[in-house]
Amino acid sequence: MAISKFLNPKNDVAFKKIFGSERNKDIIIHFINDILGLKGEETIEYVELISTVQDPEIASKKQSIVDVLCRDKRGVQIIVEMQASPQQGFEKRAQYYAAKAYTQQLGSGKSENGRYQNLKAVIFIAICDYTLFPEKSAYWSEHKLLDQHNYQHDLKDFHFVFLELPKFKKVDIETLQGVIEKWCYFFKYGENATEKQVAVITKNDPVIAKAYEALNQFNWSEQDMLAYEREIKRVMDNVAVEDYIKAHAWQEGMEKGIEKGIEKGMEKGKREGIQQGEHNKALHIARNMLFQLGLGPQAVAQATGLSEEELRRLMEK
Repeated sequence: MAISKFLNPKNDVAFKKIFGSERNKDIIIHFINDILGLKGEETIEYVELISTVQDPEIASKKQSIVDVLCRDKRGVQIIVEMQASPQQGFEKRAQYYAAKAYTQQLGSGKSENGRYQNLKAVIFIAICDYTLFPEKSAYWSEHKLLDQHNYQHDLKDFHFVFLELPKFKKVDIETLQGVIEKWCYFFKYGENATEKQVAVITKNDPVIAKAYEALNQFNWSEQDMLAYEREIKRVMDNVAVEDYIKAHAWQEGMEKGIEKGIEKGMEKGKREGIQQGEHNKALHIARNMLFQLGLGPQAVAQATGLSEEELRRLMEK
């Protein structure tokens, strides 16, 4: 089987190289317009990539850093986040990041009331490589603040879009419909794509073709590849640590549960344990009588209390 020349777009280094670099600004513009369905006068034609550090104090602890943060010509800030590993409360983190980007527009110092009217909207787009909303079947979901009585969109400054890749089930490129499905296919299967498949997917879509080219490892420098591989190791190390913690917690929980059960005097469990122990002891004695002493099944059954059926199974092993 031929090794694909494409890297994994869900890798943090690869994702930022494709969507967060100056040389690929046309890709992030194309992606945002596609995901938000912007057309005509609403189409974003220019973005300014800005620092992804939203809180210097927290960022120093390797937290509160989004993948891509940009601003369009109207001042609207757009956060694009790849979440490859399950994270409890990610939907809350998304709201925190959006609120952080929103409030930081006021800058430091005291704010005058008139300045609030100049606050610009924040859009949060997340690609999740796990199921975030298990009660929903659709892989694409859009969230806005609506009036619960008439569903009017009065509070317009927060907008969230989530792509849940596990819910995207299409594997045949011939069945892809629309550019959003092409992007989902890119994220979910990009690293295993063949040149033939890419040619079909990117036909009449040069920007998505450029995204695949940015994913082509032969276009990467040695330094970039080392960073990519370090990110793979970091993720694997984190998974190993999480697995250890879970296993340790499970074992500790089992031990505490057993101890608590014994303390409470779970008589049924004790009786069943004793019965099982006596039964295992009888099987051990029967095995010795059958195979070491050479006694017949009938005599062994009388001596141990085991049934002939149990002895038959024991002899067949």
